[in-house]
Amino acid sequence: MEQKKFKTEVSELLHLIIHSLYSHKEIFLRELISNASDALDKFKYLALTDPAYKDLSFTPRIDITFTDGEKEKYLVISDNGVGMSHDDLADDLGTIARSGTKNFLKNLSEEQKKDSNLIGQFGVGFYSSFMVADKVEVVSRKAGTADAWKWSSNGKGTFTLEEAQRDSQGTTITLHLNEEGHEYASRWALERLVKRYSDHIAFPIFLAYDQDEYDDKGKKKGSEHKVEQINAAAALWRRSKNDLTAEDYNEFYKNTSFDTEDPLYYLHTQAEGVNNYTTLFYIPSKAPFDLYHADYKPGVKLYVKRVYITDDEKELLPTYLRFVRGVIDSEDLPLNVSREILQQNRIMSNIRTASVKKILGELKKISEQNPELYTKIVTQFNRPLKEGLYGDYANRDSLLELVRFKSSEVEGFTSLAAYKERMKEDQKTIYYLAGGNEDTIRRSPLLEGYKKKGLEVLLMTDDIDDIVVPSINTYQELPLKAINKSGAVDELDKDASKKKAKEGKAVLEKIRKALGERVKDVVASTRLVDAPAVVVVDDNDPSVQMQQMLKSMGQTDFPESTPILEVNLESAMVKKIESSEDDTYISDLSQVLLDQALLNEGVMLKNPADFVKRLNALLSR
Repeated sequence: MEQKKFKTEVSELLHLIIHSLYSHKEIFLRELISNASDALDKFKYLALTDPAYKDLSFTPRIDITFTDGEKEKYLVISDNGVGMSHDDLADDLGTIARSGTKNFLKNLSEEQKKDSNLIGQFGVGFYSSFMVADKVEVVSRKAGTADAWKWSSNGKGTFTLEEAQRDSQGTTITLHLNEEGHEYASRWALERLVKRYSDHIAFPIFLAYDQDEYDDKGKKKGSEHKVEQINAAAALWRRSKNDLTAEDYNEFYKNTSFDTEDPLYYLHTQAEGVNNYTTLFYIPSKAPFDLYHADYKPGVKLYVKRVYITDDEKELLPTYLRFVRGVIDSEDLPLNVSREILQQNRIMSNIRTASVKKILGELKKISEQNPELYTKIVTQFNRPLKEGLYGDYANRDSLLELVRFKSSEVEGFTSLAAYKERMKEDQKTIYYLAGGNEDTIRRSPLLEGYKKKGLEVLLMTDDIDDIVVPSINTYQELPLKAINKSGAVDELDKDASKKKAKEGKAVLEKIRKALGERVKDVVASTRLVDAPAVVVVDDNDPSVQMQQMLKSMGQTDFPESTPILEVNLESAMVKKIESSEDDTYISDLSQVLLDQALLNEGVMLKNPADFVKRLNALLSR
């Protein structure tokens, strides 16, 4: 017998699992049945595709038995799936949350500790057993081998491994139920849980129990041992939509995604023709926690003729739809299709193309027929949809109708189509301002002149807007112009710009000389009302916010561009510069003018100490 320690912070993590992570301890049975189903899926796949396994006898099933003794109560869950070897037991059950325990513990907020949605994502579902058991034993035999091994632990820091006996491949888990788990040594409790959480599992689940028999007078005369299948054992997505209710769809989603909330929307499609396949897609109510991680977990599982193939293939849907959960089940893909070359498979490519069009078409329908629901969707997933504008040129027109923006004129989200309807008759440009958070953008002095002229400006508040929106270029033949680019200034009022530049030539030259290489140019503004100055950039240069974002991402090899300072000739500060002949005073005022404009755009100053020094000097005059 080997005795080993768990390979991670077992005490703290098990304490969290048992006391915090699960709001309902009954979830443990769903976790164990899901693990058994995965093991059966894997063996079924091997039996169909690997010659080494084809001759092995296999009638997939999951069996549940229980013992309701006076002193001890047991619950046993058994399957005849792929099984585990000695090393599998040591590694998979001996290492809690192999998918990232330290990160898991570090990032766990008090609110998240109550959310069982985290369980499946961090690979700790098996350990939920310790909520209802004070000892867990696992006997397993890996398919194709003759040896069986027994893993056992009380969940307090160590586990043991020893040789065991098992007639065939598969795994048997025995729970020594504690007081919290006594209620599950019951036929009715187990049937209820299986119906609620695992009725959709594609393999039969059998429950063994003893049914008491009574005579006519109500006296017990004996008992009969029964074994009954207690789940429907049908892949829900293969059933007719007419036979399913919203509750059926929602329960299936929660059982397979480990989410505790109903999805915002589901889409069930059964396609027949050149390619025969079924898809069932869900839009979650909340963005997955890893939505913006490079190593995000894809949400769509691939089946071939109901045989599980993979849930780790990021090419099933484009990256910008990575928030979608669900199933793709193809009748035409070969069972032994290589997971690595799925993206090159013509059939899979056709399914992917059709699925993307279907999802985007359904989102368009929701936006038109149920704006309230669509607002909930874009609140969570507007940013990834914008990513599609940059990469999915085939569906760009559809995506342009789906993405939403904030506005200087209306509350909430607005579309490009709605903006166009509100445009003034003589307006020929869609104006926008990108960079920074919404509060910062709404206070931008750049908006003053547009508001005064009654021109609406779209506010781009996502960090990728500076990259994505310039790539759009036009919407229904209308050009999109960033108002923090110099070109938009000329278009707003060319004649006024020329007149202002002529009037302020002297003071503009003073400021330009004082700022030197800190600016590309100093120009007179035709749109500032109250603010003394604002920074803009050349049409071909990245915005100051964009430059900051690139730096934060570690990119330092791009040429840093300097801003253009646009000044309000009517402001008191500029008039002081105009009337002064003191070079030091002019320099201090000009530098503070630029620094204030940068701060207004949410840009961190390179030398804040110099800014404070100049400001103090000016205040003390």
